Amino acid sequence: MPSTTLSIPTPDGRSDAFAAYPEQGGTHPGVLLYPDAFGPRPVLWAMARELADHGYYVLVPNVFYRHRPAPVFDLPDHITAEDRPALFGQIMPLIEAHTIERALSDAGAYLDFLTAQPEVGAGPVAAIGYCMGAVLAMRTATAHPDRVAAVAGFHPGALVTDQADSPHRQIPGLTAKVHLGLAEGDMTPEAITEISHAFDAAGVDYSCEIYPGTVHGYTMSDTDAFDAAGSRRHWERLLALLGNTFKA
Repeated sequence: MPSTTLSIPTPDGRSDAFAAYPEQGGTHPGVLLYPDAFGPRPVLWAMARELADHGYYVLVPNVFYRHRPAPVFDLPDHITAEDRPALFGQIMPLIEAHTIERALSDAGAYLDFLTAQPEVGAGPVAAIGYCMGAVLAMRTATAHPDRVAAVAGFHPGALVTDQADSPHRQIPGLTAKVHLGLAEGDMTPEAITEISHAFDAAGVDYSCEIYPGTVHGYTMSDTDAFDAAGSRRHWERLLALLGNTFKA
């Protein structure tokens, strides 16, 4: 499976990135894959390769590029619950520095770069993400409704808040098909109801599903949160969404 590291020009500098794409020639639907809070690392690159094996050009940007290149953090080979407090002491300042303004500025640059690649077909792309990446994927799609046709978010971060700029408040501008794969406890019943009402009011084609028996981070095989059944379900739902969007 061909893969490469890339440098994406942004208004604030250059974002390093990883891309994987099918071996056969021609063009393929583009997928912008936002990582979880631990940032781009081997497990994300392996997931990108797996998705590319299904016929997609997958771009994984380093959203923390303003601080250092990927892998951004000195992570153990397997992240346990005991590792998390110290790691999040390093991670949270970078997350807090990644403001909405920065996220939206980067999103436009990432879409420009992705759609300009010779292996990427014409037309809109997909934005998918994990944990905080699900929030970034949703913000990308709501800010660029003509450029994003599918959104998937797994064990998402805060999609519903009481802030005026909450991601769910931007849904009226959304045109993409959406799947949200929640771990148990990711969102309160009230938050699920609120975001579902927002999707319904906007006429969005969406599904919002709690994956039974999972905890936050269930897709990430380098963590204690990994759940094999939840990961399989995530792949089934993701591939179905992309297939229905790009291959119908």
